[in-house]
This record gives sequence, C-alpha cells and structure tokens, in this order.
Amino acid sequence: MADTYDLIVIGSGPGGYIAAIRAAQLGLKTAIVEREHMGGICLNWGCIPTKALLRSAEVYDHMVHAKDYGLKAEKFSADIEAVVKRSRGVTAQMSTGVGFLMKKNKIDVIWGEATIAKAGEVVVAATKKDIVQPQNTPPKGVLPEGTYKAKNIIVATGARPRVLPGIEPDSDKIWTYFDAMKPKTMPKSLVVMGSGAIGIEFASFYRSLGAEVTVVELLPHVMPVEDVEISTLARKRFEKRGIRILTETKVSKVEKTKDGIVAHVELKNGQSEKIAAEKLISAVGVQGNIENLGLEKLGVKIDRGCVVVDGHGRTNVSGVFAIGDVAGPPMLAHKAEHEGVICAETIAGQTVHGMEKGLIPGCTYCDPQVASVGLTEAKAKEQGRDIKVGRFPFVGNGKAVALGEPDGLVKTIFDAKTGELLGAHMIGAEVTELIQGFVVAMNLETTEEELMHTVFPHPTLSESMKESVLDAYGRALNI
Repeated sequence: MADTYDLIVIGSGPGGYIAAIRAAQLGLKTAIVEREHMGGICLNWGCIPTKALLRSAEVYDHMVHAKDYGLKAEKFSADIEAVVKRSRGVTAQMSTGVGFLMKKNKIDVIWGEATIAKAGEVVVAATKKDIVQPQNTPPKGVLPEGTYKAKNIIVATGARPRVLPGIEPDSDKIWTYFDAMKPKTMPKSLVVMGSGAIGIEFASFYRSLGAEVTVVELLPHVMPVEDVEISTLARKRFEKRGIRILTETKVSKVEKTKDGIVAHVELKNGQSEKIAAEKLISAVGVQGNIENLGLEKLGVKIDRGCVVVDGHGRTNVSGVFAIGDVAGPPMLAHKAEHEGVICAETIAGQTVHGMEKGLIPGCTYCDPQVASVGLTEAKAKEQGRDIKVGRFPFVGNGKAVALGEPDGLVKTIFDAKTGELLGAHMIGAEVTELIQGFVVAMNLETTEEELMHTVFPHPTLSESMKESVLDAYGRALNI
C-alpha cells in the first residue's frame, strides 16, 4: 500500500490507544494494529472486568454484614453466572468506547497480527485462530491485512500470564486470570499461587462469595512489593476473613483429580503438605509479548523478556519505540498510558520529561484495599536516608468509623533534612482513590509544610492522610 503513516502503533491496550490518540492530537497521521479486541488485555481481561467482579463481591459482602448497619437482608445469594455477565457487559461497553475514540480522532484501525518486516514497514496478517481469547468479529471500518509503511513504530503489545513448567493452565482445573474471570460455576475451594495484585484480588473475590481460599507465596510476605508494615496488616485482615496464607512456601507439583486438584507444597519449615481444592489459580506474574514481531531480526535489544527503552520509549533501533508491559515493569495500565503520551510527544518533536517510575502509584483492589507510591520504609533506609515516618490508623477517623471501616492505616515517609515526601503507603477503605493526593504532592515536590497547611474536608477518609503527615513530625491531633 502506498500510504505512509507518521506513526503505526502495534496494540490497542491502554498504552497503545492513548499513544495513538495523543499522536493524532499532535497532527500525526496515525494507525493502530489490533489482533484481538480494542482496549487490549487491561480493558477486556484485566483492570476493568476484575473491578466489576470485585464490586459485585463488595456489595454481596455488605449484604452479609447488613445487621452491622442496623439493616435486615434475608434470602439473598450470589449468582455467579449473572456476576460474570455483568462484568463482561462492562467490558463490552468500554471496548466499544475505544473504537469510538479511534474514529473520533481519525485513527485508522488495521485488524490482524503485525510484524515489523524492516525499519519503517509493518506487515499485518490475519489473526491466528489459536490466539487466546479472540474477539469474534473485528469492529466496523477497519483496514485489511497487508503491508503498511510508517516513519515511526510503537510496540505496545502488552503481556500475558507467566506459565510455570509442570503447572500449565488447562482452563478447567488450573486457571490463569482469564479463566478466573469467567467461571461457569462457583468453586467451593481454590488455591491461589502467587500473592501479587492479581492473585490477591482473586483470592479476595472468591472468598467474599464463600469459597475456601488458600494463598501460596514464595516470598516472606504477601503482596511483596508493598511496605512490610502494610503487608503485615493486610495478611492479618485476609486471615481474619478466613483466607489461609502460606508464605515462604513453594508449589512443587499439582496433581489433577476427579474432583479438582491436589497442590503439593513445600513449607518454610522444610515440611511438605498436600492441599486439595476444586481449582488452582496460577498468578505468578506476566511476561511481555515480544515474540513474532520481528524485533530480534531488527536488532532491538531485549532484556529479561522485555524491550529495553529509555525514559521516552526509544529502543536502540531508530524509529522503533516500545511502551507498556512489553517495555518492562511496573506492568500497570496507568504507567502504559503515561508512557504512550510521552512517546507520542517525543515522536512529534516536543520536549517532554521522561517517565519517573518512582512516582507511579500501585493499587490493589482487594478487601481491604492497598495503595502506595514511592519508597517503602525499608528502601529509604537502604538508601541511607535520615527519615521521619508518620502513621495514622483509620480507627481515629470519624468517616471510617461511620462507614464501619475502622481497620486501616496511612503511612508516610519523609526526608528528615528536606521535608521531601519520599513515599506513602495505605491500607483500608477507598485508599486506591486517596493515593492520588500523595502522588500529586510528590510530583509537585511538596514538603511536609505545604501538606500541613492544606485544609482537608471533614468528615472524609482523606483527613487520615494529613494526620499521618502531622504524626511524622510529632503533631498528630486525633491520636
């Protein structure tokens, strides 16, 4: 085809479609290639549908505890088929929305699998039938397979579940998170292998709906990327809810039985145990989709399964960029989106700040919610910093007590010499919404003084944020 684009984006996930939109806003002639579904994994099989599932679980949990609020709720139950149907409906709505945004911004959509044949040339072939979770039909108005030319190419192909040898998912008894999102029936018991965000969210969801859940984690703490104090509190809450937690424990083998699976685990004390359950969810991380793109032939540098980029998405090959999960951790949708903007603006010739990974918040939507940004206390000490640490428990916050959510904590970490906010870590109700206040503060290089002089509305959960700052300097008012 004779048409030459300024930019072709491979992959329409949150990084890819945002990069395409920003490029179009900047006047670049842009196309995007998608092989499965508009919106990528995040929108179709990740962030959005899981939040819909977790919302159903949250409402159900409130019904179970209605008497704690002076209410009566009788003869209710969870209809897993209806819960899944609602989740898939939310996803369909959002996926359609991405297609609308492509049309609105005059971005050409090319349907199929892309290969970078050489610098400046993308070959698109029909999507293979064995691609996981394919969309039945492409949206209207897409361009066909063929060869397309582009001055710049962004690889935004995302990631897929990591598979451990010998514990390969079968969509029946051993699940990936794809399978866990669309159960045909509600399992009575399951083992979750891995306690990162994906594993813990599914453990929380299934436990809320009544399943017996065991979480197996290889490292010493659940949610191992979080501050240890927050992780410890999270574990106590999970165990209080009836989730069994095994840390420093390895799943060595999984046997399939007539009724489910038997997980052979090696405990930290050297002993072994067999855990029987209906299902096992493998949540041991994800790996970048770097295969079959022509990257190796082009000489694009790869490290530990991800494309190596600078802070602006540039690879070592001129005209080839990469963003999102395929460009390495943290593998988060909002990181991908911001990278997409940075990359598009760089291609357009603008001067733009590179990605600051230390300012990327992390959120886990389990019960209780967990959110964080910046350095943990341990990391700050490892760097040799003189720090001040503030803590404020939700039990001292009037809104949290009124909500019936008194179990929570806000923890802040400051540089003792400069007052710089180095990190914030939170557990409790709606902390995934609260964390952005600290992210903005860090981005603006706010010190403790500005935070102390900021008026927080009452009664709100956000007051706990200010109290944590005050506590770091011995000035807390409500504890």
